[in-house]
Amino acid sequence: MSAPPDAARAECLRVLDSTAAAGADPAPSDLAVLASAPAGALDDALRAFTDARGAASTDLLTRLAGDRADRGVRRAAKRALYRLAQRGITAPAPPPPRPVVARLPERPTRAWLSAIDGSGSRATWIVFEGAFGGLDLCSLILADTLGVVEVAGGEISKKRLAAELEALRRDQKLPWVATDAVRAAGLVAEALALHRTLGTSPPAAFDRWRPRFEHVAPAAPPAPPAAVDAALVERAAELLELPEMAGWFLEPEAVGGDAVELLQARESRLVVSEQIKAEREEALITRIVERDLDPAGRALWSRRLLEMALVFRVLGAAEQAALADAAAGALGDVTRDVGSQPFARALARRALEVAGEVALGRMSASEVTRRPGPVTRG
Repeated sequence: MSAPPDAARAECLRVLDSTAAAGADPAPSDLAVLASAPAGALDDALRAFTDARGAASTDLLTRLAGDRADRGVRRAAKRALYRLAQRGITAPAPPPPRPVVARLPERPTRAWLSAIDGSGSRATWIVFEGAFGGLDLCSLILADTLGVVEVAGGEISKKRLAAELEALRRDQKLPWVATDAVRAAGLVAEALALHRTLGTSPPAAFDRWRPRFEHVAPAAPPAPPAAVDAALVERAAELLELPEMAGWFLEPEAVGGDAVELLQARESRLVVSEQIKAEREEALITRIVERDLDPAGRALWSRRLLEMALVFRVLGAAEQAALADAAAGALGDVTRDVGSQPFARALARRALEVAGEVALGRMSASEVTRRPGPVTRG
């Protein structure tokens, strides 16, 4: 037997007052009381509730008009809200729904670097892991004179990543080594800092990756050796005989005039001894080294050597790493005469040879340039 209308009205009003005082969603038991009351009793209780509380009643009415309540309760609450609106009292608008933004995976977990080529460029792979274990691969080409040159990548499975790495190690001419993921991200941050200095921008494809590097500190350069081994400095030109460093030489275009001068001297009909010819060639190389390896140039090539020393160590090539460190230390020390350093002279000699081939039409300048590709002006 149902409760008398007055009793039902009083019970509904009690539930409304206690729920409003709690400031929370109605409990299931309270919703059941309201749903079981006769429609007239519920309406009367809602009128008394809104008359007593005015605008303060809109919060609970809005909750009762939501999806959790019984249909009859929802309709009664909406009628009560309508009556309040007729009196100029409206419920505050609900806050707009928060947009669902997929958080970018921000934690670099694995990374690989290639050796540095003769243009100062290297490939970099960085894997980011998201909160739910998904992987994103960011693939870049970084150039130490330009910044970020190329960008690609996206979601990748662990199986696909393993297959891609295997293919990379098998097919690439330059060696690939695993590296610390945080430092790899720092190399990207360093490239972005270079863009700011140059007033350029990375390729547009980098935009999707930018948030992952915005708060990353640029990588610190590898530390040069505390003491430079003179014997290793004298042997440092051996590095350029390694396949990993076959493309290391000064920009041929910069020594094009010198190469023509050398070719003319070699073809001259003047009778001079081989010793004099050799002395002239050595003097020409000294001139190029002192001209093109200014302090900025010395710092650039020294950093390249230090990075290569890290690669050689990972590869287990301790002797080559020591030679690279020694050459880097000698080049980076501006108190040392650069013109007498075997590694610097070998860079210039090889550039002269290549520039001579270009002058003779046997090679094209575009094929041998040491300049990385262009980037977008910002």
